[in-house]
Amino acid sequence: MKLIVGLGNPGPGYANNRHNTGFICLSHLAKSQGIKLDKKLGKARTGSGRVAGIDVVLARPQTYMNLSGESVSLLLKKLKIDPADLVVIHDDLDLPPGKIRLRRNGGSGGHKGVESIVACLQSQDFLRLRVGIGRPPVAEPGESDIIHYVLSDFSKEEETVLNEVITRVSQAIICLLTNGLTAAMNKYN
Repeated sequence: MKLIVGLGNPGPGYANNRHNTGFICLSHLAKSQGIKLDKKLGKARTGSGRVAGIDVVLARPQTYMNLSGESVSLLLKKLKIDPADLVVIHDDLDLPPGKIRLRRNGGSGGHKGVESIVACLQSQDFLRLRVGIGRPPVAEPGESDIIHYVLSDFSKEEETVLNEVITRVSQAIICLLTNGLTAAMNKYN
């Protein structure tokens, strides 16, 4: 069984924020696979089913981004899933909009949600699917610029790119589940 987590912030005020890219991509995957995120487990909205013949639990933590690790660690314990069978989908400032990257291990890249997961699991041994949102259009953005940027809604132009990338994210997850990490990286990175 795999646990696939999309990171974001709960509540309608955050729904279309750049920082909710993980939620948006996970919701698309769930809908495309006929999985309803209608259960509450481990401080998350969850749904279970099969994707590409593999049993999965899809989850959107309800702890807010910076505390995502609380929910993810609870889910792993309750479901008896190893961190190696965890896939985390999240936004990434260092990738241009529309680009995705799969990888196992590594640091957080400054992403507070991933930092929280690493801290709570005391492990970096999980898969990440990073979805590019680009950087704020400022010469040298400070922390407040970055916070404002990630907590702002996508522009109309960015929504067009996002609508294309969410489909690719679902395809990358399916490829990952059926063909493994190396094949998915070769095709989608």
